[in-house]
Amino acid sequence: MIQPAITGSGVFTPENIITNDELVVAFNAYADRINAENADAIASGEMEPVPHSSADFIVSASGIEQRYVMDKAGVLDPKRMFPHLRARSDEEPSIMAEMAVDAITKALAQAGRDASEVDLVICAASNHERAYPAVAVEIQSLIGAGGFAFDMNVACSSATFGIQAAADMVRSGSVKCAIVGNPEICSAHLEWRDRDCHFIFGDVATAVVIEPQANAKGAHFTIHGTRCATEFSNNIRNNNGFLRRTRDQMEDRRDMQFMQNGRKVFKEVLPMVSAHILGHLEDEGWRADSLRRLWLHQANKTMNDFIGKKVLGRTPEPGEQPNILQDYANTSSAGSIIAFSKYSDDMQPGDRGVICSFGAGYSVGSVLIERA
Repeated sequence: MIQPAITGSGVFTPENIITNDELVVAFNAYADRINAENADAIASGEMEPVPHSSADFIVSASGIEQRYVMDKAGVLDPKRMFPHLRARSDEEPSIMAEMAVDAITKALAQAGRDASEVDLVICAASNHERAYPAVAVEIQSLIGAGGFAFDMNVACSSATFGIQAAADMVRSGSVKCAIVGNPEICSAHLEWRDRDCHFIFGDVATAVVIEPQANAKGAHFTIHGTRCATEFSNNIRNNNGFLRRTRDQMEDRRDMQFMQNGRKVFKEVLPMVSAHILGHLEDEGWRADSLRRLWLHQANKTMNDFIGKKVLGRTPEPGEQPNILQDYANTSSAGSIIAFSKYSDDMQPGDRGVICSFGAGYSVGSVLIERA
């Protein structure tokens, strides 16, 4: 059996930043307008007023301080409050492919590989821009890779599920060099006018290179094990898919954007994720106290703190469980890979860690790795 390894990683970060303060100003202006327009209904009790948001509320609820987005002006326009993404012709690169290529180029450079050596491209993301042709095949063409490509969607767990698929194909010998890209335009799915969730998401793209450990050209991480699990739930749901049309061209239905029952998610997902990681460690003969780092899905600081404490049996020390959501917010499947890419260079040979993502489905994926 061929031993797979992660030999490179990369992150594409959009130029536009929306701080909590900026977002709150836009949201509260929207709330004031709606409340003024419906003053009579609110006064009669027929309608509840839209409550104001605040930066303190956002940080307390999530740990998020800002987010990167592909379009800032549209989100911060109180009369619009969703991104304005230019319609591209079929002859132009799609926005997801463009984002992914940037992250992939960085990952390949770190691995010391040329795109022509890649024989598998997986575009693993929760928000896909179109049904077909697959965005992964477009990425394959744009970078000049060979072999084959396909899209994958397992919501926020897409990256770890993609890593398992790629690692399995490397193990079997069916591919020699794989790219798993995770371009996430979460801003196009978020209901920015809903106080309970208007702060959650940001945009980003990540990528990892997976190949036989024997072929690695530099520092790398041995993949000792991968594990995925799913369990159906409606507590996190998105019915609409990628927002190709502007809101005034479609029926304005709240249930078509990102929806979640946060309390149920917290109650049901955390035990599932903690048990998943601990079971994976046990089956691979690893001890929790041998872990140097946990790179967890970046959804909510409280959730990550709970999982880290449950897995390690104690409160994680600074650096053992890095968070990036204060800067990037929730970037769906890309979150754990951002954390890994930004907080793995200090790992020494023999240091062990877990990449774990979890989300809608429910789904959870874990990858056990060791610095080689």
